[in-house]
Amino acid sequence: MDDVSTNMTVNVGIIEDDPSIRESVASLINSAAGFSCGEIFESVESAIENISRPPPDVLLMDINLGGMSGIEGVRRLKGIFPKMNILMLTVFEENDKIFQSLCAGASGYLLKRTPPAKILDAISEVHQGGAPMTASVARKVLSLFTSIAPPTPPDLHLTARELEILQHLVSGSSYKKISRDLFISFDTVNSHIKNIYEKLQVHSKTEAVAKALKHRLV
Repeated sequence: MDDVSTNMTVNVGIIEDDPSIRESVASLINSAAGFSCGEIFESVESAIENISRPPPDVLLMDINLGGMSGIEGVRRLKGIFPKMNILMLTVFEENDKIFQSLCAGASGYLLKRTPPAKILDAISEVHQGGAPMTASVARKVLSLFTSIAPPTPPDLHLTARELEILQHLVSGSSYKKISRDLFISFDTVNSHIKNIYEKLQVHSKTEAVAKALKHRLV
């Protein structure tokens, strides 16, 4: 599992309507060093009403929920808390569910059969700016976006460095890893990513990756 700083706790929330899964995942998180799970909800409606301000660093979200679906939940919660990372944790691996979740603003997509250690890795990764996905889901995403890509990418005036960083984002690298691999400061990475968002006319890492794949920018 990726290292989590000893002086920093990643606060995690869960929206899951199956009590046994809810309790199991919460127990996993609370038993791991550097993680804490204190906000647990059985529905999106309950989360919207009761979630803390500020919200958890990372929110695990099921799709098939009683009441509002997890996909609509992502859209609603990202509208309220645009900086909160939402990680889907579901049994669904159909293309439409994956595509709709990512377009709604999810930062990653895991299947419930993911091993416990990998779930913790993914929480840590998304908290550090990554976009974790179960391997089979990642393949579907790449296939989906490349299959609808136009033959000629638009000229969005991205610099060579911005394209390089965009490639790292597509590969799922965290901002910290990009900084380390390219030998530039974390602040410089943030500055480049801000420029990338402006040029692509997007507001999140997920949207940037989707647009990069759709238009074959990298």
